[in-house]
Amino acid sequence: MSLTELWELFPIVLTPQNPDWSEWANEEILDLSTLLRDYSPIINHIGSTAIPNIHAKPIIDILVEINPDTDRQRIKEAMVTAGYICMFFSDSRMSFNKGYTPLGYADKVFHIHFHTVGDNDEIVFRDYLIAHPEAAKEYERLKLSLLPKYKHDRDGYTDAKAAFVGNIVGLAKIVNENL
Repeated sequence: MSLTELWELFPIVLTPQNPDWSEWANEEILDLSTLLRDYSPIINHIGSTAIPNIHAKPIIDILVEINPDTDRQRIKEAMVTAGYICMFFSDSRMSFNKGYTPLGYADKVFHIHFHTVGDNDEIVFRDYLIAHPEAAKEYERLKLSLLPKYKHDRDGYTDAKAAFVGNIVGLAKIVNENL
């Protein structure tokens, strides 16, 4: 299946906050904690589904931080064996998806991102938006404005949000340094 066909089958959809997202994330984190227990991961619910009161893609993003000397190939094998689809694999990052079917999205969809411990700007971004609801609403407005143009272009959608995300992360790091 081509990337264009995938984006047609799995368009970007933004929905109001679902109170179940937090519970689904916690369940998935528990499963991942068990699966990865030998690697001492740090696991967090990230992304817009972790930010209260804003529209989000109904996809639960989870960040798994692992030590730099961890055998990534073994983790990849464990994740694939557990039913995750490997989407990206490198020396510093990996990502896996779960909840994509030949007919479209399953009821629960997950993106699991593996980074080295400390490579966690996603947590900085999440925490800032939780602490600053006005910034979260600004982010929501941006996402909703981008949806018509990028509904079938996930990379374009992500790129179009990058400046906003980068600004918030930079601001949050300045705030954190001054605490």
